[in-house]
Amino acid sequence: MTRKVFWDEPYQTALDTIVSQVDGEQVQVEATIFFAFSGGQESDCGSLAGYPVIKAEKLGLEIVYTLPHDHSLSVGDCVTWRIDWERRYRLMRLHFAAEMVLQLVYRLRPGIERIGAHIAQDKARIDFASDVSLAPLFPEIESAAADLTARDLAILTDFSDVQTQRRYWKVDGFAMMACGGTHPKSTHEIGAVKLKRKNTGRGKERIEVILVG
Repeated sequence: MTRKVFWDEPYQTALDTIVSQVDGEQVQVEATIFFAFSGGQESDCGSLAGYPVIKAEKLGLEIVYTLPHDHSLSVGDCVTWRIDWERRYRLMRLHFAAEMVLQLVYRLRPGIERIGAHIAQDKARIDFASDVSLAPLFPEIESAAADLTARDLAILTDFSDVQTQRRYWKVDGFAMMACGGTHPKSTHEIGAVKLKRKNTGRGKERIEVILVG
């Protein structure tokens, strides 16, 4: 099984590993720092042995990477990962910013249902099933998020189930949530956030989360 170094070392931008499987354009490796789309968080960008990664896909507990058709990698090759750090760090910060917002919405609207989420490099979004606008909550949510970042609280991550590779994050005094994404080490790294409302259809509310700076 591929060792997912991005969980324990989310700040690592390069890694030496060994090719474990090759099936045409699809390659697997013994260890990786290249996150594959999961839980709404987009995949990293980067290269393996100098070849750009075209696609990263989770297949069960494995990750399969698609490389250009003319790559020359073989099983047993020693190769190096390199990822786009600027993109990774934005995704990490936006991911946790969105999860702070989600937990704060849950507190202010008990019982509300999240029906979707997406974390991109420019912004994150969370979709809720709601017949009323969530915009009146924004000032309180933004204020609470600013307080959390100012307090510089540790973001702890670990396995809830090692065998199935289920993960969680925890901030003491705030919340705990199942999540297999990448996260910063502290709330201070998130910085200021701004919220924007979008109505995407009857009974649906979308909150867009944007980093300020």
